[in-house]
Amino acid sequence: MQNKGLIRFFAVIFALASIYQLTYTFITNKVEDDAAVYANSIVAEDAENAASLKSIAQKKYLDSVASKDVWGGFTNYADAKNQELKKGLDLKGGINVILQVSVRDLLTGMADDSTDPNFNNALDAADERIKDGQDDYFNYFIEEFNNIEGAELASPDIFANQEMQTRGIEFEMSNAEVEPILREELKDYMTSAFDVLRKRIDKFGTTQPNLQQLGTSGRILIELPGETDVKRIKDILTKAAQLEFWHVYKSQEISSYLSEANTYWAQKLAADNEVATAEEITDEVAAETEVVNDSTEAGLGDLLNQEDGNDATADASEAQNFDNNPIFGRALPIPSSGGLITFKESDKDLIDSYLNDPQTRGKLTSDQRNVKFAWGLPVLNEQLGFEVVELYALRGNAQNEAPLSGGVITDASQQYGNTGLPVVSMSMNGEGAKVWEDMTGEAYQNQSQVSVVLDNTVYSAPNVTNGAISGGQTQISGNFSIDEAKDLATVLRAGKLPAKAEIIQSDVIGPSLGQEAIDSGLWSFGIALLLVLIWMIFYYGRAGLYADVALLVNLLFIFGALASLKAVLTLPGIAGIVLTIGISVDANVLIFERIREELAKGKSQADSIKDGFNNALSSILDANVTTFLTAVILYIFGTGPIQGFATTLMIGILTSLFTAIFITRLFVDGYVNNGKTIDFSTGLTKNWFRNVNIDFLSKRKVAYVISGVLIVGSLASLATNKLNLGIDFTGGRTVIVGFAQDVNATDITKQLSSDDIFGSAEAKTYGADNQLKISTKYGIDRDDSEVSQEIEDKLFTVLKPYLPEGMDQVAFADVSNEDKQYGIRSSFQVGATIADDILTGSLYAILGSLIVVFLYILIRFRKWQFSLGAVAAVFHDVIIVLGAFSLLYKFLPFNMEIDQAFIAAILTVIGYSLNDTVVVFDRIREFINERTNWEFTRTVNAAISSTVSRTLNTSLTTLIVLLSIFIFGGESIQGFMLALIIGVVVGTYSSVFIATPVMYDSMNKSKGILTPKETKVKKEA
Repeated sequence: MQNKGLIRFFAVIFALASIYQLTYTFITNKVEDDAAVYANSIVAEDAENAASLKSIAQKKYLDSVASKDVWGGFTNYADAKNQELKKGLDLKGGINVILQVSVRDLLTGMADDSTDPNFNNALDAADERIKDGQDDYFNYFIEEFNNIEGAELASPDIFANQEMQTRGIEFEMSNAEVEPILREELKDYMTSAFDVLRKRIDKFGTTQPNLQQLGTSGRILIELPGETDVKRIKDILTKAAQLEFWHVYKSQEISSYLSEANTYWAQKLAADNEVATAEEITDEVAAETEVVNDSTEAGLGDLLNQEDGNDATADASEAQNFDNNPIFGRALPIPSSGGLITFKESDKDLIDSYLNDPQTRGKLTSDQRNVKFAWGLPVLNEQLGFEVVELYALRGNAQNEAPLSGGVITDASQQYGNTGLPVVSMSMNGEGAKVWEDMTGEAYQNQSQVSVVLDNTVYSAPNVTNGAISGGQTQISGNFSIDEAKDLATVLRAGKLPAKAEIIQSDVIGPSLGQEAIDSGLWSFGIALLLVLIWMIFYYGRAGLYADVALLVNLLFIFGALASLKAVLTLPGIAGIVLTIGISVDANVLIFERIREELAKGKSQADSIKDGFNNALSSILDANVTTFLTAVILYIFGTGPIQGFATTLMIGILTSLFTAIFITRLFVDGYVNNGKTIDFSTGLTKNWFRNVNIDFLSKRKVAYVISGVLIVGSLASLATNKLNLGIDFTGGRTVIVGFAQDVNATDITKQLSSDDIFGSAEAKTYGADNQLKISTKYGIDRDDSEVSQEIEDKLFTVLKPYLPEGMDQVAFADVSNEDKQYGIRSSFQVGATIADDILTGSLYAILGSLIVVFLYILIRFRKWQFSLGAVAAVFHDVIIVLGAFSLLYKFLPFNMEIDQAFIAAILTVIGYSLNDTVVVFDRIREFINERTNWEFTRTVNAAISSTVSRTLNTSLTTLIVLLSIFIFGGESIQGFMLALIIGVVVGTYSSVFIATPVMYDSMNKSKGILTPKETKVKKEA
């Protein structure tokens, strides 16, 4: 082998780069373990909300060490976290959702809420078409609008309004001229909506969130590793981004109402609890009310700081009775930065209920009728150890609405003010500039504030100190960092989008289930690797040992590449890596078998090694290219974990080629060059599969009959039993629920399928007998926010008798507990629209892979008969795998749904079948060129016979890998593995008994290959 020094150099560089990249993962794991120890040391296990407090403490610890050097200055935690090997949700737990931003809402906003009948009829028609169609909503809208005679997009009642004229739409424009402008505006709006969602996720505090825009359809993929607060996440993601500007009540303008509310609730709680008389409470509160009413200058926060001379850090819960002083008693002695009072973040909902109770609001004076209470952003108070939040009193117009909305913002950016500190500069259109001038003028005269409110959260409430602001140009100043100012500018730009976002697919995995996936994945991975390493040494001796070393180097390269490319490792990704073990072994088997053939011809060891590597190269490349093309198709059309499988498979194929062809060669040549002899077998396996000479073609008619029976049986089962389509393709919801006792899946199915529950549902045992996977299509066409709670209520009602005694509904639905064994442990939801898209994408993936591979084989082998044989074998394999799943899903105890993972398995089966077939075809092509005086039948039989040892070795090692994952890999991946196991067995059979015979018969029929006798006759003629 030439250039050995260069190959060694690259091998060492790749290995060092992989080790360097993986070092970051070890560092982050160590720091996060330290953070967990710290959190456990300061939070008692029996503390209220212990899990939440531990999460806050752990985040605080990680924030404190984020920029500190570790490992002697090698890096810091923040950089290491960015460079580590990322784990997917199925390994770490978390939430995965696909949001559909409402294009209808965006179009309606761009048309200024037009009531034009043509416009709204086109929107309604697009709504109907999108339910079953695959095109973008906007395209359907344009088609429907253009079908309406005389309808004009540039009508002043639709898109030729004042706002859209600034975007380039003019009167008299044709629909064709308006369309690209609208399309570009929608693209910008989607980007802004994406910014809003990213801001919300960042505010939630998730580490390593992943947000991706999926094409131009308005869909956004969001992955939140480690997050399990489903309700809060869904609320954050699906609220419409609503930016508003409000006046702010001064404390002395609203203090009387707060005192009235405090007194009212003190009396009510006293009456309810019968712990004090109303008169006693009134006397106790009167003094504080008098102090509040006497104040004209001081804010409520200052009053609360003055009313108690004790140390600010005293335990308020011991000094005050909340029932006697329900609002002010919960106020924190912390100076406010613009709000009325500061409270614990956890008290927000309770204070809201007090202040917005209808009976309480009846005590508002005429000057206070337009008050709207809102909260600022939560801030972690390091001294107190929990999050605090300020209360604001906002004042609207006569309709109790914000005087100004974010729709008037035309631009916003982070800049620097006169003091050199970051500020946010914004511009408004003409209408907004006029209202803003009036608002700021009034605030200046009253020496009050105006507030910037996004989604009912006060982001900023500055004082107006320099008079009314005209021209629509203004700055918002505050105690901003540069990043905070940039984020607020982003919010201001994006706040003008009145578009709702609907969750059309969601996947929630609790951390306990994620840990089980890690454990099972590592077990299956380790066992598969160990068995393969042992088999290679058993069969090939020292050469097998070198192949094992190359395999381990290959794994190092794969994990290093995944980390450096910032790819996400998922459970299917681990399956892809384990399958790569089989691919890597196959390459070495091909090489070793060719070397054994050369040695059997009497060649020297050096020549045999050289020719063996060279002769095997063509088969290795052809086989791996076909599998790689399949993985590419899978990556293009797959989503989420399936892309993870494809990613690891593609990386694995590339690294396998390098290690098998070059690393193994370095070891073999190094040993032989020292004058030593290497045997490519052991004493036991030396004569295995030698001199095989089987007349395979004579048995092809029997094979046709066997395959015909299998195909007919598969088609009959598909026609009668059909397939167990998962919610990926039908839409619906699935939850995995753990119970305190073994449960009968049939009984649970019957109870959940009653008319007063879901009408139709299915429960299957999932792993242990005390765990079920429950699926239903109930409420698939209804709004997620409405039906999700209803489904949770119904599930809890039916399943409560089987749950641990004392478990309430909150604990049942909460998936955040890392040790959770009972109740809902994960959930999965797919909307009807995206289910259609997934089905279409899957069909495109299968057909696309077949077309690509057909063309590749046609180019490589130059005859269409080879392509026909390969595709026939693939169809044969796919139909049998589908038939097996159709026949067995009712009987086997694990999940055999047809979902995206199954499509990945089918594509992998296609790749494996083609791999086997290409190896056989490559030998046939080689024999045709070398043995020109042989009959075609003899050539084909001899070529197949020469591959028997390789075929059985590769199939056996691959089956060892797959069986170990099937047995030890856990419930979630058993159906996936079964499809691969069936595919490997059938694929090995079809490469010999279907692909080759079809190629042979079509060759003979078309006279594609002439026998020696026919060649002689042709030459004489």
